[in-house]
Formats: sequence, structure tokens, C-alpha cells
Amino acid sequence: MLKTILVLVMLGGLLKSCISAPTALSPSPAQSPMLQESPVATPVNSRAELTDRLHQSWQAYRQRFIQADGRVIDREANDRSTSEGQAYAMLRAVWIDDRDTFDRVLQWAETNLRRNLDSSADQLWCWKWGRQDNGSWGPIDRNFASDGDIDAITALIWAAKRWNHPPYLVLAQQKLQDLWNLATLPGATGRYLLPGPRSAFQPQSAQVYLNPSYFAPYAFRLFAQVDPDRDWLSLVDSSYQVLADATPLSAIGLPSDWIALNLTTGKVTPIAASNKALQSRYGFDAYRVWWRLALDATWFHEPRARSYLQQQLQPLQQQWQANQYLPAIIDLKGRPVANYESTAQYAMLYPALELIDPSTASAIYQQKLRSTYHNGFWDNDSAYYVQNLSWMGLFPVAALPGDWFHP
Repeated sequence: MLKTILVLVMLGGLLKSCISAPTALSPSPAQSPMLQESPVATPVNSRAELTDRLHQSWQAYRQRFIQADGRVIDREANDRSTSEGQAYAMLRAVWIDDRDTFDRVLQWAETNLRRNLDSSADQLWCWKWGRQDNGSWGPIDRNFASDGDIDAITALIWAAKRWNHPPYLVLAQQKLQDLWNLATLPGATGRYLLPGPRSAFQPQSAQVYLNPSYFAPYAFRLFAQVDPDRDWLSLVDSSYQVLADATPLSAIGLPSDWIALNLTTGKVTPIAASNKALQSRYGFDAYRVWWRLALDATWFHEPRARSYLQQQLQPLQQQWQANQYLPAIIDLKGRPVANYESTAQYAMLYPALELIDPSTASAIYQQKLRSTYHNGFWDNDSAYYVQNLSWMGLFPVAALPGDWFHP
């Protein structure tokens, strides 16, 4: 998994086997001779267990959550579909080399989630699709969510490289133009990524609402490679700047699900408590900050990513050492506001801790991730969000082919 450079090198054999599985996934990937010859360099019980679990859980996810036509179903939310869900399935499919599923998921989204089928309209996806008030099925909210489009575009770039199919890249480049025009805007200290349309996230001319878990520096670096006409690297810098500026909002330095930014001054503040939809607290959205920065640290050796993880993970490391338990939600004062845990949080912490504190990462795996996995699912077979974050947090991304990052 994500670890020091030495451990990452050792993981190469494991990862190569794991991501090179045939489209029709083998029911016994642990029997691969290459896997058996690779050194053990992971805190799971065995290299074979990890590989088998990734394949088994992907098969289970396809059967339980992905329809034959490619629609990904969120069974915890009235069987809706989202751009996020389609994008997660595309990322997972390209990582594990399942092109058939990738194509079906992409085609369903392109057919059903396009915000406007007019060829002159943007090519971003509606974020939510499901049962409408009249009982029919279709788009429920035609706004886009930029994290879903970012993950989908990233998957398209990798798919073009992995399967040598240029049309994927053409589509990614078309979407990048729309994402830049509709989901980024200039401010006092740079250009910022919006969570969606300005009409939804710019309540005042000088104020915007931001979601730090949407910041994906590794993806912006890929976008800069394939779309040089736009300054995607400026979003790398603004992402790290906003994360740093938002740290003092939390008494213990944790990232928030949502924050407000003044475009004129660059000042970051909590969102008003009266806004119940967008809350400034450490919760289910903020978990993804750890994962996204771990990817940037692993693939692009970004020192700001490693520094942020080393500093901001300390309160969670200390709580874990004291209690072997982390609350699912923590408010800005550092107080738990949930009396339960989250497997999704542990999964997103895992690759980040592998970089800076492997012993704690191993303990979290053994006590909170390994123990909650049964017959292809973490927690239960309806937990859509948990399946995705657990799988992506455990997938050993360090061994994905290096040339994927240099189209």
C-alpha cells in the first residue's frame, strides 16, 4: 500500500498482479504464480489475502450495485444514482483492468446524466438521478458535482492510456474545458475549484462555499498534461493554500466538510451554523482529504501533502493510541458529535497513515477494516459509500504503471 519509497518498490510485484487481472475476474487471484513469488510488504495478514479481497469485493460490488446497463445504484438512498457513483466505478474498473464494466458504466452516465443533450451544451454530469415526484426515473438535480466529474475525467485519462483508446482522452479533454469554465473561478490568491455551479455555491459576489475533499492535486497534475491550454497547476497551489488556511478553524486542526472563502481577501471561515445543508465540521466528506493527499504524495512526491498529513493527522493518531477508536464526526471545537465509528473514515485514513505511521495503519486495518469485511462487503451489502471508500483506500495504488502519469 502507500508507504515509504522502499516499501512502495517492494509492492510492485503485488500491485502488478492486482491490477492486471483479466476482465472476467479470476475467483482465485491468490493462486497467481507472480503473486506467490512477490515479497510480502503489506500489513494485511498476507499478500494473497489482500489481492483476493480486492477481487472478491469488486465482483460482489458489480453484482450488487451495478446494473447490466451500467447504472450504479446507491441502495442506501432510495436506489438513486450519482455522478460520484459512476465515477468511482470507472476508477475501480480501470485500476483493476475491467474494461467491460468501465464501458457500460461510462455509457450509462453519458446517456442519462448529461445535463443537456444539445451538442453545444456542457458535457458535465447531473449529480443526482432517480425516482422523480411523478414516479418516473430521470435526473432529480441537474446541477453537477465537480468531484464526480474530476474522478470520471481522471478515469478516462487512465483508460485511454491503459487500453490504448484515444476516444477516451478526447472525451476527457472536452469535459475538462467545461469543468474549467463552470467549476473554477479566480480570487485573491489564485484560482479555486468550486463544488458545482456558481449559482449554487457563490451566495455573494465575494464569497464562495468550498468542499476541501474535492481538492484532487494529483488529478489536476494529470489534467495539466492533457489540457495545457488551461492552468490546472494553479488549482494544485490553491488547494494546498486553502487547506492550510482552513486548519485553524478546527481546535485540533482537522479538515472540514465545508468552508467559506472570501474571494477578495482570501480569508477562510466556517459556514454559518444556520446552514444545515453545508456544515463546517470533520465528517464523511472530509475523510477523503486524507486519501486524495496520500495519492499526491505517493504519485507525485508532493512535500506539502506529506507535511499536511504529518501535522493534521496527529490528533487522530493520539485519539487512536488512547482509545483504539475514532468518532465518525468531530466538531470545530474538537468534540465528538457522533457516538459511532465509520469504516469509511478508517479506510481513507489507511493510505495516509501508511505514509507516516505504518504501525497505526496496520492496527487500524486489523481491528477496523479486516474485521468488518465479510463475503465481499465491508459492514453490509447495502453500504454503497463504505464499499467504494474501503476498496479505494486499500487498493495498492503505488504500483499502478508509472507511465499513466505521463501521457
